Amino acid sequence: MIRWSTPLLLSTLLGSSFVGQAQSVTFHADVAPIIYAHCTECHRVGEIGPMPLTTYDEVFVYGEFIEYVTATDYMPPWTPDDTYSHFVGERVLTDDEKATLSAWVAAGKPEGNPADNPGIPSFPEGSQIGAPDMVMPMAEPYTHGGDMTDQYQVFVLPADPDNDLAIRALEVRPGNRTVSHHAILGLDVTGTAVNLDAQDPEPGYESFGGFGFSAESNFFGAWVPGALTLEYPPGIGRVIPAGADLLLQMHYGPSPIEETDLTEVNVFFAEEPIEREVETGIMGPQHLDQFFFLPANQERTFHGTMDVAADLSLLSVAPHCHLIGVSWEVFATSPNNQDTIPLISIPSWDFNWQGFFTFPTLTKIPAGYTLHGIASYDNTSANPFNPNDPPQNVTFGEGTTDEMFFVFFDYVLYEEGDELIALGPSDDVPCVGDLTGDGVVSVEDMLYLLSDFGCVTDCNADVDLDDAVTIADLLQLLSAFGEPC
Repeated sequence: MIRWSTPLLLSTLLGSSFVGQAQSVTFHADVAPIIYAHCTECHRVGEIGPMPLTTYDEVFVYGEFIEYVTATDYMPPWTPDDTYSHFVGERVLTDDEKATLSAWVAAGKPEGNPADNPGIPSFPEGSQIGAPDMVMPMAEPYTHGGDMTDQYQVFVLPADPDNDLAIRALEVRPGNRTVSHHAILGLDVTGTAVNLDAQDPEPGYESFGGFGFSAESNFFGAWVPGALTLEYPPGIGRVIPAGADLLLQMHYGPSPIEETDLTEVNVFFAEEPIEREVETGIMGPQHLDQFFFLPANQERTFHGTMDVAADLSLLSVAPHCHLIGVSWEVFATSPNNQDTIPLISIPSWDFNWQGFFTFPTLTKIPAGYTLHGIASYDNTSANPFNPNDPPQNVTFGEGTTDEMFFVFFDYVLYEEGDELIALGPSDDVPCVGDLTGDGVVSVEDMLYLLSDFGCVTDCNADVDLDDAVTIADLLQLLSAFGEPC
């Protein structure tokens, strides 16, 4: 049973300084900015959050619950370890923000002065990035039954039958955010998905985990609530071949009543010629150190490796398994193992919160390096997400009770200066001196600057923007050393 914190208990554990903070913190001045920045995107009318969190009265009712789920990192939903690597659109509360929420609850959840409220953000409607050049909707509405079950349904969206489409952005716009949990895009050039759709009497066809066959691309894009739409930098993009089908796999969450959805995908054409097409590298079971098999009542860890033949720039990474998976770590190592590039760590895998994770800037992986993917699985009754009770032997497959091992890497061939090309909003890399875009000013930035020291024109490490890399840049970087972004 959960016992909520009391002011007396908190003051005893945290000291008198906490009491002082608890007495001064208010909703409008201190709590509303946190709620609006991290919660309201999903917790408002018409969105997937189970309750709205937009006003003092709404937040007041759930104050203790909010304190608990944020203190335990259950909310906001963000599975990657933010001490390992950083991504665009991170949903992570700082320790100070968590302490503010606890202090507010401990003080009795005071409202404060409404004049201090920053106001609810203006959330985008229709599109995050402007008017699309083309809209690809589901052919007909889909009704998700009110039986409190999850549903994974794939819809086939025909593209242009005659022309290749050069893409700078794909934006999923759910028609019913009440039940739309997440979406994954794929690409089919064989017509297989159309045949699968024809065999299913419902709109689209049911498929858990993947698209039910080996699609041209299993991760052509993704959407989760609160995610930012990725716009490829100029000269970089994707191509939908003439006659291909875009695949939209919708995960619909449990609902006590029937809900109808008509989701569409906004397509934005590249404004400049695509000089580097985004490719997807796939680490799969063929790259493992052992045969992929999960015996009942056992835990197992698999280690996959892929050698990198040419200098690459990664845009994003997406580990993927099903319900028995419990953790992931993905990184790259140099040939002599003296350099390690951390890519993503997911200590507690959650199938319901997966997708592509986009790096703040293009991330270089030099030729000769090795990509590693380490995934652990728990096929015992101790795993609450195990779909089999009692546990059964599990093999690789598409079904709900099957398992997978995949890591998807979106990449382009590296070009000089890629490390400075941002993939998110400009304020995603706000620290002066964060030259590598990893979200912190560190030794890596120092080394990058020193490698460019003495440059006098078009300098990549010109921190103070005076068209030269000098001691002034070094001093400015040192002044921000250790600063997190």
